[in-house]
Parts: sequence; structure tokens; C-alpha cells
Amino acid sequence: MALQSPGAAGASSSFSRLLSSAKLSSTKTLFSVDFVGTKRRNGLSVFRGSTPLLKSSLRSPLSAKSILNFDASASGSDLKPKVAYLEDIVSERGECGVGFIAHLENEATHKIVKDALIALGCMEHRGGCGADNASGDGSGLMTSIPWDLFNHWAEKKGLASFDKLHTGVGMLFLPRDENVRREAKKVVTSIFEKEGLEVLGWRDVPVEPSIVGHYARKTMPNTQQVFVRIVKEDKVDDVERELYICRKLIERAVASESWASELYFSSLSNQTIVYKGMLRSEVLGLFYPDLQNDLYKSAFAIYHRRFSTNTSPRWPLAQPMRFLGHNGEINTIQGNLNWMTSREASLKSPVWHGREDDIRPISNPKASDSSNLDSAAELLIRSGRTPEESLMILVPEAYKNHPTLMIKYPEAVDFYDYYKGQMEPWDGPALILFSDGKTVGACLDRNGLRPARYWRTSDNVVYVASEVGVLPMDESKVTMKGRLGPGMMISVDLESGQVYENTEVKKRVASYNPYGKWVSENLRTMKPSNFLSSASMETEEILRRQQAFGYSSEDVQMVIESMAAQGKEPTFCMGDDTPVAVLSQKPHMLYDYFKQRFAQVTNPAIDPLREGLVMSLEVNIGKRGNILEVGPQNVSQVVLSGPVLNERELEGLLSDPHLKSEVLPTFFDIHRGIDGSLKKALLKLCEAADEAVRNGSQVLVLSDRSDNPEPTRPAIPMLLAVGAVHQHLIENGLRMSASIIADTAQCFSTHHFACLIGYGASAICPHLALETCRQWRLSNKTVNMMRNGKMPTVTMEQAQKNYRKAVNTGLLKVLSKMGISLFSSYCGAQIFEIYGLGKEVVEFSFRGSASRIGGLTLDELARETLTFWVRAFSEDTAKRLENFGFIQFRPGGEYHGNNPEMSKLLHKAVREKSETAYAVYQQHLANRPITVFRDLLEFKSDRKPIPVGRVEPASSIVERFCTGGMSLGAISRETHETIAIAMNRLGGKSNSGEGGEDPIRWKPLTDVVDGYSSTLPHLKGLRNGDTATSAIKQVASGRFGVTPTFLVNADQLEIKVAQGAKPGEGGQLPGKKVSPYIARLRNSKPGVPLISPPPHHDIYSIEDLAQLIFDLHQVNPKAKVSVKLVSEAGIGTVASGVAKANADIIQISGYDGGTGASPISSIKHAGGPWELGLAETQQTLIGNGLRERVIIRVDGGFKSGVDVLIAAAMGADEYGFGTLAMIATGCIMARICHTNNCPVGVASQREELRARFPGLPGDLVNFFLYIAEEVVRGILAQLGYEKLDDIIGRTDLLKPRDISLVKTHLDLSYLLSSVGLPKRSSTSIRKQEVHSNGPVLDDTLLQDPEIMDAIENEKMVHKTMSIYNVDRSVCGRIAGVIAKKYGDTGFAGQLNLTFNGSAGQSFACFLSPGMNIRLVGEANDYVGKGMAGGEVVILPVESTGFLPEDATIVGNTCLYGATGGLLFVRGKAGERFAVRNSLAQAVVEGTGDHCCEYMTGGCVVVLGKVGRNVAAGMTGGLAYILDEDDTLLPKVNKEIVKIQRVTSPVGQTQLKSLIQSHVEKTGSSKGAAIVEEWDKYLGMFWQLVPPSEEDTPEANSDHHLKTTAGEEEQVSNTFAV
Repeated sequence: MALQSPGAAGASSSFSRLLSSAKLSSTKTLFSVDFVGTKRRNGLSVFRGSTPLLKSSLRSPLSAKSILNFDASASGSDLKPKVAYLEDIVSERGECGVGFIAHLENEATHKIVKDALIALGCMEHRGGCGADNASGDGSGLMTSIPWDLFNHWAEKKGLASFDKLHTGVGMLFLPRDENVRREAKKVVTSIFEKEGLEVLGWRDVPVEPSIVGHYARKTMPNTQQVFVRIVKEDKVDDVERELYICRKLIERAVASESWASELYFSSLSNQTIVYKGMLRSEVLGLFYPDLQNDLYKSAFAIYHRRFSTNTSPRWPLAQPMRFLGHNGEINTIQGNLNWMTSREASLKSPVWHGREDDIRPISNPKASDSSNLDSAAELLIRSGRTPEESLMILVPEAYKNHPTLMIKYPEAVDFYDYYKGQMEPWDGPALILFSDGKTVGACLDRNGLRPARYWRTSDNVVYVASEVGVLPMDESKVTMKGRLGPGMMISVDLESGQVYENTEVKKRVASYNPYGKWVSENLRTMKPSNFLSSASMETEEILRRQQAFGYSSEDVQMVIESMAAQGKEPTFCMGDDTPVAVLSQKPHMLYDYFKQRFAQVTNPAIDPLREGLVMSLEVNIGKRGNILEVGPQNVSQVVLSGPVLNERELEGLLSDPHLKSEVLPTFFDIHRGIDGSLKKALLKLCEAADEAVRNGSQVLVLSDRSDNPEPTRPAIPMLLAVGAVHQHLIENGLRMSASIIADTAQCFSTHHFACLIGYGASAICPHLALETCRQWRLSNKTVNMMRNGKMPTVTMEQAQKNYRKAVNTGLLKVLSKMGISLFSSYCGAQIFEIYGLGKEVVEFSFRGSASRIGGLTLDELARETLTFWVRAFSEDTAKRLENFGFIQFRPGGEYHGNNPEMSKLLHKAVREKSETAYAVYQQHLANRPITVFRDLLEFKSDRKPIPVGRVEPASSIVERFCTGGMSLGAISRETHETIAIAMNRLGGKSNSGEGGEDPIRWKPLTDVVDGYSSTLPHLKGLRNGDTATSAIKQVASGRFGVTPTFLVNADQLEIKVAQGAKPGEGGQLPGKKVSPYIARLRNSKPGVPLISPPPHHDIYSIEDLAQLIFDLHQVNPKAKVSVKLVSEAGIGTVASGVAKANADIIQISGYDGGTGASPISSIKHAGGPWELGLAETQQTLIGNGLRERVIIRVDGGFKSGVDVLIAAAMGADEYGFGTLAMIATGCIMARICHTNNCPVGVASQREELRARFPGLPGDLVNFFLYIAEEVVRGILAQLGYEKLDDIIGRTDLLKPRDISLVKTHLDLSYLLSSVGLPKRSSTSIRKQEVHSNGPVLDDTLLQDPEIMDAIENEKMVHKTMSIYNVDRSVCGRIAGVIAKKYGDTGFAGQLNLTFNGSAGQSFACFLSPGMNIRLVGEANDYVGKGMAGGEVVILPVESTGFLPEDATIVGNTCLYGATGGLLFVRGKAGERFAVRNSLAQAVVEGTGDHCCEYMTGGCVVVLGKVGRNVAAGMTGGLAYILDEDDTLLPKVNKEIVKIQRVTSPVGQTQLKSLIQSHVEKTGSSKGAAIVEEWDKYLGMFWQLVPPSEEDTPEANSDHHLKTTAGEEEQVSNTFAV
């Protein structure tokens, strides 16, 4: 019986079929739709000429009740396409450790399963545990079906043996309640039977509940297996497809039941089965006794250990999924889900024979990102794609400008070009393992952000894992060792026994179809057109339009004109201290209600400056076809190089006959009144868009362009219009049929472009911004400034090109903040949070985005829009644009929290030390306009006031105060040290920031006379006993100044994941602020700008953060470790992960924090208010039972004790003051920090300006004591409470103020909600012991009397021991002990330690001089992280089955932030070798991508091949790279370094001596061959030289002519071995 389409006969048109399918394919409660895959044979598509296969008598979708004849009418739930909601997406995130084992002869053995369980147990540290420390976040195994085990069970039950070809096995989680379970099983059985399948039996899966943790046991499902017979299919793919349809029908049938979430298929397949649960990896095999049964045999196993940031146990989210094991995070998930929903209407393939309706919906927004990626891949595979092809479509590599790819497999470029416009990449860090039972494989994301090592043995077994050392291995049997690099794939064909490495996989897949022919014949590339060469409007008309669309003079001068002149976004400093748009009394553009979201912890930001090669703004315009169909028609699109169009380019698209573009005007009519007018216009616009698409238009141009604007026809805010049309087309299944282009006057800043793109626009023509550029270029002022040399000369064309370049660069930065590489993944992804728009507006245009406090209605928004519009038509229209003062303070402009009057009052108060002056300052704050959300709250009490004398003293309150992480470099030495001394006097904590610290500050002063000390002669107001050390020492992504001694002299160590003023971006210190003193502390070069990478290169996921926390606890076990996060929706989920990662403190920063330098758009438009972040964090941690584990600290715009008390009532234990502390020490808010010209020396490194610094430590002490004494104690007394402990977390003591806002009404219930209080007081949480790493190998070594004697008495000792991958951060604690006693250079003893085996992560981290470490075996990621001295030698065991120089022997990100020492590696390293290396010297025999990135000193020698992007951001040090096949040059990032042969005798000597040392230490045969034939090989080396090294003797043969002999010797010694 052939497969038919249910109900197709009655459908009158394709559209009615579409509508009926939409109604049948979605429900309110959906399932995670995951899968097992199929395979294509001999390169032929299954969907080409496939025979009819699936049989069904099922003619309509059914609910459980209708199937069971309870109530047939109960099935009609609304099944229209549903958008994904941000709240669902951010509630569940996870990373993990993964791996697979596969036997190449497809031989099923129990050993494979046993080995997988052992490997899983060795990755327990990559997972997470709940508050009970026993409920794992999830672990699991996928294997082939163990038929022997099941046949043995069948025999005992009196059943016949199973027919392997025709039997499917389902692994189900079922409801716990027996009656409900019976009902669920009836549904399952009924649907199988109606589909023509025979249910052969149900098996209760044996489990051992006693080993399950408390939280996991509360939701532990009943686990059963169902066996079904598929009689009429004889091909595996057809059998799997039938099982897939059955599962989808079952999921849909139960979706409306109260127990729907309790029924879940872990797997339903003829090929594979998944055993998983909310279990720690080491107990998975104990929980499922099946896995220990010798009859359980498999030829492969995929294993997975999950680290979820959310601890609410959800058994279905454990992995592997049905097809994938995913270690990573999909940053673009909201867009991916929305596009998949949009795509469902067009899905069609012959293999389904009209049953496409039965497999919808594909995705489930309430499931995890991994689950949804699995669902998307499952759809492709079940529709005939191979697993490899499916993942190449979903997770493509960065194929543009890839020299190796173009040489090895250029045909893959055609494949990727073909699919680029059809499937937006599921972008984010990911190691993906996959299997359909016939193929097993793994692939890595485009940027290589997860570790993936593989090896093969002589007994024909292949292993892939997140780490090496997860299994004991006879190294003599290992014939191959490698790693997956960025975008790479490895695949094992179990049926043929072939292993296909990356090139072969890609070539094979790309050869399935003539993609190159289709692309060249159908894909059209739009060539850039020249910009207009003259202004098209008079100056007065331009002004009128600028006023109508909300431009201010700041926007024009500081943003548009700056971009036109310089080609980059303008930089500013400090933070955003103005009210958010909804609280402001000034009118704002709609864009200002949106804040950009950003990556933190669970995924990294990307570095658009240094790693831009993985990024692209290319965009395809036109219809996106049916993804299940392959053919030339799908690629009939137009490619744009970027989303910013000029007028001529827009005209070119409008005239393209294929696109049939339709222009839709975006205005609303108010001549009959404002109320309802905007909504009415939006509905008409959506109807017009709908009609245009149905009539064949492939491009909708939404335009607010008008020859003659009318007073009663204002423009709809373009963002509102784009969002409305985008959402409407998704809902009606039409979104894939057309692209949206915005032709708009109201778009000029990077943030505006990002918003329009994020809510669905594929391109934007900013016609008024371009006109403004032209007006600026033609103005007399500009012409005169260029003529007089005060401004670089730019032509009219160049000015507009500059503007576009600045926007494009800014867009790349916005994408990169969220870790998104491609425009196509960002478009429609809604990576924003909304502050101040009501439900009506959000549901209409921005559905799925979070807007947690409500806000403007459509009518209120119409009124705000009209405020701008009417200015252009009033009789007294100004002759120039108004300055709203949104960026810079000005009298009469927008209110700024840090205004001149506030600064003066504060200075007066701290200097006069009078209560009256403090009271005036406090009154000024009380009278300010509503600026931040906490201003809408006030206290109420359930008690009577008490005398102040009964309240805890100010001295204990100020211990909770901290100052912000302001780096020495961004601010002056005087400011930094004054703040530190003041906080130490108080018993509070100052923060070093990311610039390191001078060791002279770590000892108390004993030489103070009359307030002055010869130790710190530049300070005044000192006392004996003062210390200038920062109690909190910061570890930021640049690792500047992070040495072992720096770390061990900290009371707390802060990991700065993000900064409030510019989350998702790295720090930057202009070259003019890098004085010799700053350069010395940061181990860099004076005058050379310093940029911290946007991500920590050792934090790409939550388990990476856990590792860095482990490292820091290892080197300084007495220091609490804090993690600094920035407020955004989902921060509670992230904070849960951070708590489980063993952090002691979580810091929540608000958007209004300060910064020394940042692009204006980042300061204004990224990050959220700390009030919302704190509320979410407190509630999530309490809900997950994790609140007692961590101290919560909060900062951002704190100005008074009222701020402290509100933060306390909302749950914070400690309180941070940043900008205010600077003002108290003398800052006058000149806001020119980034220029090095601070007039009072607070933020300058210029000696003459620093001499003006007015601050005294006592000023800050007095201020903080006043806050504690007069404000905090006073209000506590009024409330009737004796101590802060009593009100922390007590949101019931807060209530909304009775106050009317100018624009709208806000709902503050989210801020005031409570889920309870911690079980312990804030003080006991703050006083708890530092979290421990548990027993570690270093402790064992430190108990060795010989080692301790060598450390105590500076002797020499030799020791040898075994090491395993679970031994992490080995040598770090020993290094800390040495550094604490001797500093970074004082130890004269020698510890010679030899380790045999596989070292865990961070081997030899923070090594101190005098430590000589030898590893015989292999190592994982982060070898030599932060090492300051000593020597590390790593070599394989003697008798290997592979060539050491061809094998990967150490992992990624080795020598990160190293400040000294030597590293010799006999073998290859992974990605980012020597990133941010300052002074270490290394020899390695090959590396991955990004070698020597951000290097500022030291020397790296590579005796083999390297990956792409060598020396990106390398500002110091030297690299020597052997290039035997002339392939190096295209791989070098030439932005900074010069590439030359090694001609200098000193350089040649340095190179040879390092290689000789390498041979001597490691026995390297490669090195020996080079030394032996030195003259031959020398000419094959390239030397990479940054400008700061060009005049050194190693790089410059003529150096001796320029320097004295003494200078030459000094420079030469810099790099001596």
C-alpha cells in the first residue's frame, strides 16, 4: 500500500493544504524532536526515484483521547507556526565531554561498551552536579542495538527471536504514575497498530534507583523498551522512516495531555539505541545493569557527559540525542528555530509520499539547543541525506579565503555556496558526534572552539574524545593520533571499515550533485555601485527630515560624520549614566528600547579583529526553496557582499526581473486621531506584504522614503514595521518566499542596523544617513578643515564608503559579541532584550523577545514617534538640530547621573568631612529624576523603628563594599593605589583590574612620615601600616600581569568574563597610555597598544570556566574565586552553571558600569540593568538549591546607601562602587579617559598630569563610612532591623513608588518576586571556607618530604610518577607554594619532576622558575598556561606506532598568558598555540590555527605545518616557522607582522640553539634532521617580526651599526635559552 497524503484530496489549493498542515503540525506543548539518521549509498540520493515505502491507514492527526475513543473532539488544538521565545531558550544551556569508539570491522563486542563507560567515567570533571552533588546533569551512551541481549530476554519470555531487519526498538521514558503510564502505553500501541506495525512486546528496563541523586530521583521516569515489527518494508532507510513517522504521530497525539512531558523516546530505531539519564557519568553503567551484561554488544558507542547550567533535572535532555552527541552551544538558536518553523510550509520530498504533515513540527523551542539541532539533522537524514552531508549543511566550515581548502577540496566551496542561501548555519562552539548505526563520525564548529582528539589502533578501533587519556592505551598499538581542527570532520563507515578524514569526507559529499554548475548558472552576485556624487536635497529639507526621524546634533556630529571621516565607529569612555529610554523624559527612537545580547560563559564571543576570517556579512536575497529538494532552482538568488545598500544598489535590486520586488510604504495616518492608527497601519502593511508574496514577489522593500512628507502621515518606526512583517510571514508560512529590505531614513548607527537585521531585514538602504554624509562633505566647514590640514581629505565617494565600512565593522563586532560568525545566522535571530515595550508591541513585531517589565503600548509608541515628526512641521522649527545630550552632558539636555553638580557636591563632602555637606549630596540624589529601575522602588516595613545604636556598626557594613575592576593603565598609579589603601583601611576590597600589580604594594608601609612614604613617594595622606595591595586580583582575557606571585598574593581572584559598559568585547589600552612602567607590569612593549581578546581563550564553555576556577583554586587554595558577569536575560541560568563550576562569588554588573574606552554603540546599547540580573540570579539559584554555595556581589552605577539597601533586599551580599570611587578621589568626569589627557591625573599616564592628582585615601574612607553610617544604618533603624543580614533577599520590604512616568506604566513584579530565602544567613555564606578542589596530585607531591625539603631549603630533587587525564592543573599548587615564598624569580632550588601518562588539562600551569617538568605521554588543553619560568618537556613514549612529528601530542591554547620559561614539545599542538605569550620560549613540531595570536614577547619555533591566521595581533616577540612546501605565506595574518627569511646572525643563532635544545630534551628526529642539514633547512624558515622587534639584533642584520655592543648584548639576552 503506497503512502498517501492525509486529507490531500479535499484541499482546493496548495495554500489551503498549507493552512491545514499548519493547523495540524504544532501544539502548545511540544516534544524535543531528535533523531537517528540514514545513509546514502554510492553517492545517489535516496530521494531521487525512490520507490513508495511508508504505509498508513492513519488519515488525520490524533490526540491521545481520540485514539483511545475518550473524546474525539479534543484534538483540535491551534497548530499554527509558533515562534521561539527567549525565556524558553535561555532557561536551559549545557556543554559537556563527549567521545566515540568504533570497530572498523563492524565487530560487535561488549568491550566497546565497557570501554565507553570507562571513558565516560574519566570525563566526570567535564560534567556538572546539582545542589545534592549526586544528581548528574546527564550522561548517556548510544550503541547499535544489542540483539543478543534482547533475544535472550525474548527467549525467557517465550517470544520468538527478533527479525533484525524488520524490528524497531523504542527506548522510552514513561510517566511515573502507573495509571497514567498505562494510558500512555495504550496511545503508543494504538498508533503503532494504526500505522500497520505489530507491537511484539514491552520490556521493563532494569534500573538501580538507589544510586540516583535526590533531585534527579524526584523526576526519574519509568523506563521501558517497546519492540515493534515493520512487516512491509525491506530497506533499512524505509524502516527507519516509518519509525520516525510513528514517533512524530505519538508525540503529537499526546501533546495536549497533562502528562505529555513525561513521555519521551530516547530512541526509536532499527539500528541504534540510547541509554541515558540525569546521572553522573561514573554511575551510568550501575544504573542500567544492561550495560554491564556481557550479552550487550556493539560495534560502536557514542558517550556523552553533560554540564548543564540549569540544574532542574530533565531526563530527556541528557545526551546522546537520537542521532547526535553535542558538546557546545548554538548561539543562533532563536533564529534557527524561527527559520525552521518558517521552512515547514515548504517541506516536500518524494520519499515522504505526501506525509510531510505527519512529521511537523520539526523543532521544539522548549527543548535544548542540542535537541533542536538533532531534530534538524534528523529531518535531512530521514529525507535522504547522509549524516555527513546533513552536518555540512547545518554546521558549515569557514570556507571563504581558506588556502588549504582551495587546494585540497575546492569542490566543497560550490557545495557551501549552494546551501548558503538556503540554510542559515547553526552557529556556535560545537563538537558534534553522530551516528545512524551505519556511519559514526564527528565534526567541529567553524572556529574550532571545542577540543577534539582522535586516535586509531592496530586492532582496527578508532577513538574520538574531548580529551586524551580517557582510556588506558598500549601506545605501541596506536597507529595515528590527530585532532579535529576548525570545521573539520572525521567519518567511519562501519559497513566498509573505511575511515574518512576531513578532505575525503568533504570531497565525497560535494560530488553528489553538480553544485558548481548550478551556482555559476543561477546565483547572481551584485557588484557594488558608486555612491551618489551630490546631495539630492537642499540643506533645509535635510534638516527637516532629520528632525522628523529623530536625529540629534550628537547623532550627526559624533556618529555619522565621525564614521564618514574615519571609517570606524566613534570611541567614548566612562559608561552610560543616562536613564533608559522608557524612564527618560526625552523622546527616544524605538531602537533605544533594545539592548544587544552577548555571549558569556556558556559560549565565547568571537574576536572580529583577529579572527575575522571565520566571519562574513554576505547575504543572499530572494526566495529560499524547499530544503529537502536538490536542484538548480534553489540557488536562484542574488548575493550581496554586505547588508548596507546605497541608493543605486537598491535600484538594481528593484529592477531585477527574477526578484519581482514590491515597495511597501510605511506610514500611518493620524488625521482621525492617534489612538489605533499605528496598529491599523501595521495590519494593512502585513496584509500588503502577504498579498505581494502570494503574487510572486521575492523581495519586499519597506520604505519610509517620501517626496513630500505630510504632517498627518508620520512614518512607522522602521524596526516596528520590519518586525511586524517578519512575524506575520512566519505565522502564515510565507517567510521563506521573500527577503525583507528596509529603505529607511531612521537608521544611522550600528545598533540600528543590528536591530533591523536581528528582526528580519536582509539589507538596509539608510538613505537619510547617506544624504547626511554627502551634506557633511559638501559643507564649508568640512571643506575648510580639509584644506587647512585639520582633517584628512576624503572625497564624496570615500566619505560614504567610510560610513559603510564603519557600519560593517560595527556589525561584525555586534555579531561577534554573541559568538555569531555569519550575517545569515544573525538575521532574524532576535539577539536582543527589550526594556520598556509592552506585550502588545512585543507580540505584534518582536514575538519571542524578552520584555520583563512591560512598557509602551502601540498608541504610546505612536505618540513618542509623533514627538519627533511634528518638529519638522511646526512654524517655529529650529534652524539646527537639537542636542538631546544623550552622549555628553549638557545643561538642559538628558539627565546624567554623574553630572558636574553631583561631582562638586561629592568632592565638597569628602574634603570638608562635614555631615551637612554629605546631607546636601544625599538630598541631590534623592531629588534626581527617575534614572534607573531601582528609583521606582521604596521601602516598607513590617516592624517599628529602632534606635540607630542597636544597628550593626558601620565598620562591619563597609566590609561588604568593593571597588570596581579599574586597571592600572586605564587609571593612573596614584588613583589605583589611593583606592586600594582606602579599601584596605576599611576592611573592604579594591580590585586590581586587568593590568597586573607592582609587588612593591604587597607589604605594609613602615616608612611614613607626615603622610608621605619613600616607598610610594607619589602619594599623600598615608599612614604606617597602610597597604596598597588590591585584595581582589583580576584575571581577564589578556592575562596582563598575571603571574604566579600575583595570584598567590590575592585574597580573592576575579575572572572577568564580561564588563558592564561593553559586554562581549575585550579591553583596550591606547599605546600612549602604555608607559614604560605599565609595559613592565604587563610584560609588553612601551607605546604599543594593548587589546584584550573578547573571549578568554580558555573559556569557551561552562566546563572550561570550571577548569579555570580549578586552576586558580589550585595555585592559591586560600583565595576565593569570583566570576564577573553582566546582566542580561538568562543570567540566572548562567549563574547556576557558575555556582556548579565551583566559584565562590558571582558578580552581577549592570550596563551602567564605567570603561576607559569603548565604542559609543557598545556603551549605549549592550548589557542590562543589574536590578533585573540580580533578581533573576537570586531566584534561579534559590530555586536550584545553589544559593548557599556562592556570595552574590553586584555593581553598576551605585551612588548611595539607598542603592546598597535595595540591592541587599533583592539578594546581594556585597556591593561594588566604581565610577563613584574615582569621583571621590578627584575625578571631575571630563570623559576624556581614552585620550590620556585627564586634567586631574585620575586617568592619565602623563607625569605632569598625574602630579595634579588631588585624592587622599582618607577621602574615600570618609565617604564609604558616611554611606554606611548615615544612610545604611539610618534606614535599617527606620525599618526596624538590626543588621543587613536580616533584610538580604527580603523583596517583601520593597514596594513600587507611587509615581507616574512620562511615557507609560511599568510592571515591577519581576523585580519584587521571591522564591524564598537561603537556608543560611548572608554573613555565614560570606564567611564560609574557600571552595576546595578536593584531593589533587599536587597535594600528594607536597607531602613528599624530599620535595618539601627542596622547596624550603632551595635544594635539587628528582621524582617520577604516573599521571592520568583526571589529574588536572598538575604543578600549579607547587608553583603557588614556591611563588608565595620566593616570588616569581627568587627560587634557587630545582624540582625535576617526570610524569608518565596522559596529563589532564592545564598541565604545568603557572609554573615558577626552578621547576623542570617532563611528561612522557601526552597532554590535553592549556599546557603551560600562565607559566612564569621553569621548563616543560613533552614527548611520546619510546615505542609508538606513529611518527611523533605527525601526531598531536598537546591540546589547544598552550602557553596562554605565559610570562617566562621554556616549552619543548615533540609533536604537534592544537589551536591558538602561544596565545598572549609574553616571554616564554617554545619549540613545537606543528600547530593548528591562530598560532602566536596576541603575542607580546618571547619566541616560538615551529618545525612543521601551521594552520591559518598565524600571528594575528602579534605585537611583540619573534616566531620562526619551517615552510618545507611553500604553503605558509597565505596562512599568515599580515596586518601587523613582517615576514622575512632568517638573515641576522643573532637570529640564526637563536633559532639553531633552540632547536638543539629541543633535540637534546626530547630526542626529536625532526629536530635532529634539521640541525644535521642546517644550511639546507635554514633557507626554509620564515621569521615573523612585529614592528616592535624590527630593530632587535635577532631580526635586523644591521642592528650592530645602530647600537653599542652593550645594548646589543642586552637585547640578545632577551631571547637567550
